[in-house]
Amino acid sequence: MKVVVIKYNAGNIFSVDYALKRIGVEAEITGDIEKIKAADKVIFPGVGEASTTMAYLREHKLDEVIRNLRQPVLGICIGMQLLCDSSEEGNAKCLGVFDEKVLRFNPADPSVKVPHMGWNTIAHNGQGLFRGLPENPYVYYVHSYYATVGENTVATTDYVQPFSASLKRDNFYAVQFHPEKSGAIGEQILKNFIEI
Repeated sequence: MKVVVIKYNAGNIFSVDYALKRIGVEAEITGDIEKIKAADKVIFPGVGEASTTMAYLREHKLDEVIRNLRQPVLGICIGMQLLCDSSEEGNAKCLGVFDEKVLRFNPADPSVKVPHMGWNTIAHNGQGLFRGLPENPYVYYVHSYYATVGENTVATTDYVQPFSASLKRDNFYAVQFHPEKSGAIGEQILKNFIEI
């Protein structure tokens, strides 16, 4: 099986690769369009800023490639946000795979910290990426922006308000948290994706 991690101007790609190695998966990190199209599974990770990242994807023709992939695709963190309709971060028009919008946390209580950082629980549907997981497992987050809850939401977390911890539509799967930093739960989620 050929697994590709999309290489672009966003950080955190190598920690995802390392997490895949821990579960016995050798992935290729590449921005090569033909290799991405030919992969059995595609992972779209990242940590970065939405508008500059979207500009990079458009410039390198990766926006159309990602949007038109037919094999299973997993977006992680900003990868998930960029698969949404739009982001308040830099007022970015995103890839539009999911209808949800990405907004900045705006807590009424000044003692509530942004970014949302550290361990929090997810309420999930027990299917797809979450097959075999316990109820309300803890996963690791670092983010200031969140995807709204909508028809593509398959898992939620509550911080300031409920938001989409995971989205799914057709062959596209996405998580806001970092499975590569979420211990055994995160490894199971990555394994579940590889086995889809």
